[in-house]
Amino acid sequence: MRAPQGLLLSTRAQLWLGFFLCGEAAATKGRCKTIAKNDGPRVNGEITARTCRLIGVDGSQLGLFGVRDAMRIASEQHMDLVEIAPNAEPPVCKVMDYRKYKYEQDRKAKAARKKQVKVEVKEMKFRPKIDVGDYDTKKNHVMRFLKKGARVKITIMFRGREMAHPEQGLNVLERLAEDLKPYATVEQQPKMEGRNMHMLVAPIKGAFDKLPDDDASHDDEKEN
Repeated sequence: MRAPQGLLLSTRAQLWLGFFLCGEAAATKGRCKTIAKNDGPRVNGEITARTCRLIGVDGSQLGLFGVRDAMRIASEQHMDLVEIAPNAEPPVCKVMDYRKYKYEQDRKAKAARKKQVKVEVKEMKFRPKIDVGDYDTKKNHVMRFLKKGARVKITIMFRGREMAHPEQGLNVLERLAEDLKPYATVEQQPKMEGRNMHMLVAPIKGAFDKLPDDDASHDDEKEN
């Protein structure tokens, strides 16, 4: 028995036909149901439910509506119908200007990103046989970085025969960690990498609140 001609269409042909008919519907009615996007709520023709609980553009509860009627109401106000609670029964839709809403959301997200605190990582280099004066100066620089909220990478640089005595660099790092103990914690313990030994310290929150301001200015004078 031969199948009717209309049933002989291949799957691909059916897809193309559906796409064509959808385009026709969009051209004549201005709406066409499509698969929901993954990056946001269903809008207008993307909404697949038949009925919805409708919220007006002013936030008022308008009651239960067929989705087509709700889309017509939104269209008459030159607005969009947005599905804001798809898991409700029935789904909740709101009349709004979706482009304006999306723009405001993007603007708020951008502003929030700008307000995020970026934690800097500074670096201060020491020598394993550093004298007292240089040690105090560099320690004050580290204190100034910590007070500004930055983490500080402490590097001990070894040269030539100094590589035979890594304990000298370790002594400097342990001394510094002890001096900074009221203000910083050691995030990364001393570690040898090539010719350098590193340690990472981070500021303790609130540790500098009671520190006199003249200490900071004194540090700046030493740096200059």
